[in-house]
Amino acid sequence: MLKFQPPGFGQRVFNTSLGIMAYYTPVSAPWRSSPSVGEADGELNLPPLVFLHSLGGGSSAYEWSKVYPAFAAAYRVIAPDLIGWGQSTHPERSYRPDDYMLTLFELLDWLGEPAVVVASSLTAGLTVRLAIQRPELFKQLFLVCPAGYGESGADYGRGIAAQVASIPGVDRLLYSLGAANEFAVRNFLENFLFANRSRITSEMVDAYLASAQQFNAEFSALSSLRGDLCFNLEDFMGQLQVPTWMVWGTRSRFGSPKLGQRLANLNPQFVKLWTISDVGVLPHLETPGVVAGLLHQSLVEFKLGKESD
Repeated sequence: MLKFQPPGFGQRVFNTSLGIMAYYTPVSAPWRSSPSVGEADGELNLPPLVFLHSLGGGSSAYEWSKVYPAFAAAYRVIAPDLIGWGQSTHPERSYRPDDYMLTLFELLDWLGEPAVVVASSLTAGLTVRLAIQRPELFKQLFLVCPAGYGESGADYGRGIAAQVASIPGVDRLLYSLGAANEFAVRNFLENFLFANRSRITSEMVDAYLASAQQFNAEFSALSSLRGDLCFNLEDFMGQLQVPTWMVWGTRSRFGSPKLGQRLANLNPQFVKLWTISDVGVLPHLETPGVVAGLLHQSLVEFKLGKESD
Protein backbone atom coordinates (compact mmCIF):
# COMPACT_ATOMS: atom_id res chain seq x y z
CA MET A 1 0.00 0.00 0.00
CA LEU A 2 3.06 2.26 -0.01
CA LYS A 3 2.25 3.39 -3.56
CA PHE A 4 -0.86 5.15 -2.22
CA GLN A 5 0.97 7.09 0.48
CA PRO A 6 1.78 10.84 0.33
CA PRO A 7 5.26 12.05 -0.70
CA GLY A 8 7.84 11.70 2.05
CA PHE A 9 6.03 8.85 3.82
CA GLY A 10 7.61 5.42 4.13
CA GLN A 11 6.54 2.02 5.41
CA ARG A 12 7.84 0.59 8.66
CA VAL A 13 6.80 -2.52 10.61
CA PHE A 14 6.01 -3.35 14.22
CA ASN A 15 5.65 -6.82 15.74
CA THR A 16 2.39 -7.58 17.55
CA SER A 17 1.04 -10.71 19.22
CA LEU A 18 -0.93 -11.49 16.05
CA GLY A 19 1.80 -10.76 13.53
CA ILE A 20 3.52 -7.90 11.76
CA MET A 21 1.76 -4.56 11.62
CA ALA A 22 2.80 -2.29 8.76
CA TYR A 23 2.56 1.43 9.37
CA TYR A 24 3.33 4.62 7.50
CA THR A 25 5.27 7.57 8.84
CA PRO A 26 7.26 10.57 7.55
CA VAL A 27 10.76 9.44 6.59
CA SER A 28 12.10 11.91 4.02
CA ALA A 29 11.64 15.29 2.36
CA PRO A 30 9.69 17.44 2.72
CA TRP A 31 9.06 16.24 6.30
CA ARG A 32 12.47 14.92 7.29
CA SER A 33 15.93 15.94 6.12
CA SER A 34 16.90 12.40 5.07
CA PRO A 35 15.54 8.85 5.30
CA SER A 36 17.97 8.15 8.13
CA VAL A 37 16.39 10.81 10.33
CA GLY A 38 13.32 9.58 12.12
CA GLU A 39 12.49 6.85 14.57
CA ALA A 40 16.13 6.09 15.31
CA ASP A 41 16.41 9.42 17.09
CA GLY A 42 12.89 9.51 18.52
CA GLU A 43 11.30 11.20 15.52
CA LEU A 44 12.97 14.48 16.48
CA ASN A 45 11.16 14.22 19.84
CA LEU A 46 7.85 15.06 18.20
CA PRO A 47 4.62 14.08 20.01
CA PRO A 48 2.90 10.98 18.59
CA LEU A 49 -0.26 11.36 16.50
CA VAL A 50 -1.83 8.02 15.55
CA PHE A 51 -4.39 7.54 12.75
CA LEU A 52 -6.53 4.37 12.83
CA HIS A 53 -8.68 3.29 9.90
CA SER A 54 -12.11 1.63 9.98
CA LEU A 55 -12.81 -2.10 9.64
CA GLY A 56 -14.64 -2.63 6.36
CA GLY A 57 -13.77 -4.35 3.09
CA GLY A 58 -10.70 -2.73 1.54
CA SER A 59 -9.86 -0.55 4.54
CA SER A 60 -6.26 0.46 5.19
CA ALA A 61 -4.20 3.40 6.39
CA TYR A 62 -4.97 5.04 3.02
CA GLU A 63 -8.28 6.08 4.54
CA TRP A 64 -6.51 8.87 6.46
CA SER A 65 -3.81 9.67 3.91
CA LYS A 66 -5.43 12.94 2.79
CA VAL A 67 -5.38 14.27 6.36
CA TYR A 68 -2.18 13.23 8.11
CA PRO A 69 0.31 15.05 5.84
CA ALA A 70 -1.05 18.29 7.32
CA PHE A 71 0.44 17.24 10.68
CA ALA A 72 3.66 15.56 9.56
CA ALA A 73 5.90 18.55 10.28
CA ALA A 74 4.81 18.95 13.89
CA TYR A 75 3.97 15.39 14.96
CA ARG A 76 5.32 11.88 14.86
CA VAL A 77 2.57 10.59 12.56
CA ILE A 78 1.88 6.85 12.80
CA ALA A 79 -0.73 5.42 10.42
CA PRO A 80 -0.94 1.61 10.62
CA ASP A 81 -2.62 -0.98 8.48
CA LEU A 82 -4.35 -2.83 11.30
CA ILE A 83 -3.80 -6.57 11.61
CA GLY A 84 -5.83 -8.29 8.91
CA TRP A 85 -5.88 -5.23 6.65
CA GLY A 86 -3.68 -3.53 4.07
CA GLN A 87 -0.16 -4.92 4.09
CA SER A 88 -0.12 -6.12 7.67
CA THR A 89 -0.28 -9.81 8.56
CA HIS A 90 -3.61 -11.50 7.74
CA PRO A 91 -4.04 -14.35 10.24
CA GLU A 92 -6.59 -17.03 9.37
CA ARG A 93 -8.92 -16.47 12.30
CA SER A 94 -12.29 -15.14 13.33
CA TYR A 95 -11.45 -11.71 14.69
CA ARG A 96 -12.94 -10.44 17.94
CA PRO A 97 -12.84 -7.03 19.66
CA ASP A 98 -10.09 -8.22 22.02
CA ASP A 99 -7.80 -8.92 19.04
CA TYR A 100 -7.82 -5.29 17.98
CA MET A 101 -7.72 -3.92 21.50
CA LEU A 102 -4.65 -6.07 22.22
CA THR A 103 -2.72 -5.05 19.10
CA LEU A 104 -3.68 -1.39 19.55
CA PHE A 105 -2.49 -1.56 23.14
CA GLU A 106 0.83 -3.02 21.98
CA LEU A 107 1.27 -0.27 19.38
CA LEU A 108 0.43 2.59 21.74
CA ASP A 109 2.52 1.15 24.57
CA TRP A 110 5.48 0.88 22.18
CA LEU A 111 5.29 4.63 21.48
CA GLY A 112 6.48 5.29 25.01
CA GLU A 113 4.28 8.31 25.75
CA PRO A 114 0.60 9.25 25.64
CA ALA A 115 -0.62 9.81 22.09
CA VAL A 116 -3.30 11.80 20.35
CA VAL A 117 -5.32 9.06 18.65
CA VAL A 118 -7.52 9.63 15.63
CA ALA A 119 -9.89 6.80 14.69
CA SER A 120 -13.02 6.12 12.69
CA SER A 121 -16.17 4.00 12.84
CA LEU A 122 -15.89 0.63 14.59
CA THR A 123 -12.18 1.14 15.28
CA ALA A 124 -13.09 4.38 17.03
CA GLY A 125 -15.53 2.47 19.21
CA LEU A 126 -12.88 -0.09 20.11
CA THR A 127 -10.44 2.74 20.83
CA VAL A 128 -12.92 4.18 23.34
CA ARG A 129 -12.98 0.83 25.14
CA LEU A 130 -9.18 0.68 25.24
CA ALA A 131 -8.99 4.28 26.48
CA ILE A 132 -11.27 3.34 29.36
CA GLN A 133 -9.04 0.40 30.29
CA ARG A 134 -5.69 2.13 29.70
CA PRO A 135 -6.18 5.91 29.85
CA GLU A 136 -2.46 6.48 30.43
CA LEU A 137 -1.81 5.62 26.76
CA PHE A 138 -3.91 8.52 25.49
CA LYS A 139 -3.54 12.28 25.49
CA GLN A 140 -6.78 12.97 23.63
CA LEU A 141 -9.14 11.32 21.15
CA PHE A 142 -10.47 12.56 17.81
CA LEU A 143 -13.15 10.16 16.59
CA VAL A 144 -15.11 10.09 13.33
CA CYS A 145 -18.54 8.42 13.52
CA PRO A 146 -17.56 6.10 16.40
CA ALA A 147 -19.84 3.09 16.88
CA GLY A 148 -19.99 -0.52 17.96
CA TYR A 149 -22.87 -1.23 15.57
CA GLY A 150 -24.71 -2.94 18.42
CA GLU A 151 -26.35 0.22 19.73
CA SER A 152 -30.09 0.32 20.38
CA GLY A 153 -31.95 0.47 17.09
CA ALA A 154 -28.86 -0.43 15.06
CA ASP A 155 -27.91 -4.02 15.88
CA TYR A 156 -25.98 -4.82 12.73
CA GLY A 157 -25.20 -8.38 13.79
CA ARG A 158 -28.86 -9.39 13.39
CA GLY A 159 -29.17 -7.98 9.86
CA ILE A 160 -29.48 -10.05 6.70
CA ALA A 161 -25.96 -9.26 5.48
CA ALA A 162 -24.47 -10.58 8.72
CA GLN A 163 -26.61 -13.70 8.57
CA VAL A 164 -25.65 -14.50 4.97
CA ALA A 165 -21.96 -13.90 5.74
CA SER A 166 -22.20 -16.53 8.47
CA ILE A 167 -23.01 -19.36 6.03
CA PRO A 168 -19.85 -21.44 5.36
CA GLY A 169 -18.87 -21.40 1.71
CA VAL A 170 -21.28 -18.61 0.90
CA ASP A 171 -19.15 -16.21 2.92
CA ARG A 172 -16.11 -16.52 0.63
CA LEU A 173 -18.27 -16.14 -2.48
CA LEU A 174 -19.93 -13.11 -0.94
CA TYR A 175 -16.55 -11.51 -0.31
CA SER A 176 -15.27 -12.25 -3.80
CA LEU A 177 -18.36 -10.85 -5.51
CA GLY A 178 -19.20 -8.11 -3.05
CA ALA A 179 -15.85 -6.67 -2.02
CA ALA A 180 -12.81 -7.95 -3.92
CA ASN A 181 -13.45 -6.54 -7.39
CA GLU A 182 -13.46 -3.06 -8.87
CA PHE A 183 -17.21 -2.84 -9.46
CA ALA A 184 -17.98 -3.87 -5.88
CA VAL A 185 -15.48 -1.42 -4.40
CA ARG A 186 -16.78 1.51 -6.42
CA ASN A 187 -20.39 0.58 -5.65
CA PHE A 188 -19.65 0.39 -1.92
CA LEU A 189 -17.94 3.78 -1.93
CA GLU A 190 -20.68 5.41 -3.99
CA ASN A 191 -23.73 3.98 -2.26
CA PHE A 192 -22.66 3.42 1.32
CA LEU A 193 -19.59 5.39 2.35
CA PHE A 194 -19.77 8.70 0.45
CA ALA A 195 -22.61 11.19 0.37
CA ASN A 196 -21.44 12.70 -2.91
CA ARG A 197 -20.09 10.19 -5.43
CA SER A 198 -18.41 12.92 -7.48
CA ARG A 199 -15.78 13.13 -4.74
CA ILE A 200 -14.62 9.56 -5.37
CA THR A 201 -11.39 9.31 -7.36
CA SER A 202 -9.85 6.45 -9.28
CA GLU A 203 -7.01 6.42 -6.74
CA MET A 204 -9.49 5.75 -3.94
CA VAL A 205 -11.02 2.83 -5.80
CA ASP A 206 -7.56 1.43 -6.60
CA ALA A 207 -6.39 1.73 -2.98
CA TYR A 208 -9.46 0.00 -1.56
CA LEU A 209 -9.26 -2.71 -4.20
CA ALA A 210 -5.55 -3.33 -3.52
CA SER A 211 -6.29 -3.83 0.17
CA ALA A 212 -9.33 -6.03 -0.48
CA GLN A 213 -7.29 -8.31 -2.75
CA GLN A 214 -4.47 -9.00 -0.29
CA PHE A 215 -3.92 -12.68 0.51
CA ASN A 216 -6.31 -13.81 3.29
CA ALA A 217 -7.97 -10.37 3.40
CA GLU A 218 -11.36 -12.06 3.59
CA PHE A 219 -10.85 -13.29 7.16
CA SER A 220 -10.89 -9.85 8.79
CA ALA A 221 -13.49 -8.48 6.38
CA LEU A 222 -15.88 -11.36 6.96
CA SER A 223 -15.46 -11.08 10.73
CA SER A 224 -16.60 -7.49 10.38
CA LEU A 225 -19.41 -8.40 7.97
CA ARG A 226 -20.71 -11.19 10.23
CA GLY A 227 -20.93 -8.80 13.15
CA ASP A 228 -18.28 -10.63 15.19
CA LEU A 229 -16.82 -7.28 16.24
CA CYS A 230 -20.09 -5.60 17.19
CA PHE A 231 -20.94 -4.29 20.66
CA ASN A 232 -23.03 -1.51 22.18
CA LEU A 233 -20.82 1.56 22.53
CA GLU A 234 -23.49 3.22 24.67
CA ASP A 235 -22.61 0.75 27.43
CA PHE A 236 -19.08 2.19 27.60
CA MET A 237 -19.24 5.87 26.66
CA GLY A 238 -20.05 7.17 30.12
CA GLN A 239 -16.87 5.60 31.54
CA LEU A 240 -14.50 7.49 29.22
CA GLN A 241 -12.22 10.01 30.96
CA VAL A 242 -9.96 11.01 28.06
CA PRO A 243 -10.76 14.38 26.40
CA THR A 244 -12.61 13.45 23.21
CA TRP A 245 -13.78 15.28 20.11
CA MET A 246 -16.24 13.51 17.82
CA VAL A 247 -17.00 14.37 14.19
CA TRP A 248 -20.08 13.13 12.39
CA GLY A 249 -21.14 13.32 8.76
CA THR A 250 -24.77 14.38 8.54
CA ARG A 251 -25.42 11.83 5.78
CA SER A 252 -23.66 8.88 7.35
CA ARG A 253 -25.45 5.62 6.56
CA PHE A 254 -23.68 3.79 9.37
CA GLY A 255 -25.05 5.50 12.43
CA SER A 256 -26.83 8.83 12.15
CA PRO A 257 -25.84 12.09 13.85
CA LYS A 258 -28.57 11.27 16.38
CA LEU A 259 -26.40 8.40 17.58
CA GLY A 260 -23.48 10.80 17.86
CA GLN A 261 -25.57 13.14 19.97
CA ARG A 262 -26.70 10.27 22.21
CA LEU A 263 -23.10 9.21 22.74
CA ALA A 264 -21.99 12.77 23.49
CA ASN A 265 -24.86 13.24 25.94
CA LEU A 266 -23.70 10.19 27.88
CA ASN A 267 -20.46 11.97 28.76
CA PRO A 268 -20.68 15.75 28.32
CA GLN A 269 -17.72 16.34 30.64
CA PHE A 270 -15.24 14.66 28.30
CA VAL A 271 -16.94 14.51 24.88
CA LYS A 272 -17.62 17.27 22.34
CA LEU A 273 -19.51 16.68 19.08
CA TRP A 274 -19.12 18.43 15.72
CA THR A 275 -21.10 17.65 12.57
CA ILE A 276 -20.12 18.16 8.92
CA SER A 277 -22.90 18.75 6.40
CA ASP A 278 -23.35 16.71 3.24
CA VAL A 279 -20.77 14.00 3.94
CA GLY A 280 -21.05 10.32 4.80
CA VAL A 281 -19.16 8.06 7.17
CA LEU A 282 -15.74 8.94 5.66
CA PRO A 283 -15.55 12.74 5.82
CA HIS A 284 -11.76 12.43 6.06
CA LEU A 285 -11.78 11.14 2.47
CA GLU A 286 -14.75 13.16 1.22
CA THR A 287 -13.73 16.53 2.67
CA PRO A 288 -10.23 16.00 4.12
CA GLY A 289 -9.49 19.71 4.44
CA VAL A 290 -12.47 20.20 6.73
CA VAL A 291 -11.54 17.23 8.91
CA ALA A 292 -7.91 18.36 9.09
CA GLY A 293 -9.13 21.78 10.20
CA LEU A 294 -11.32 20.29 12.92
CA LEU A 295 -8.51 18.05 14.12
CA HIS A 296 -6.27 21.10 14.36
CA GLN A 297 -9.02 22.91 16.27
CA SER A 298 -9.31 20.03 18.73
CA LEU A 299 -5.55 20.11 19.32
CA VAL A 300 -5.72 23.85 20.01
CA GLU A 301 -8.70 23.47 22.36
CA PHE A 302 -6.96 20.67 24.23
CA LYS A 303 -3.84 22.77 24.68
CA LEU A 304 -5.83 25.77 25.86
CA GLY A 305 -7.76 23.57 28.25
CA LYS A 306 -4.56 22.20 29.76
CA GLU A 307 -3.09 25.68 30.13
CA SER A 308 -6.19 26.90 31.97
CA ASP A 309 -6.18 23.98 34.45
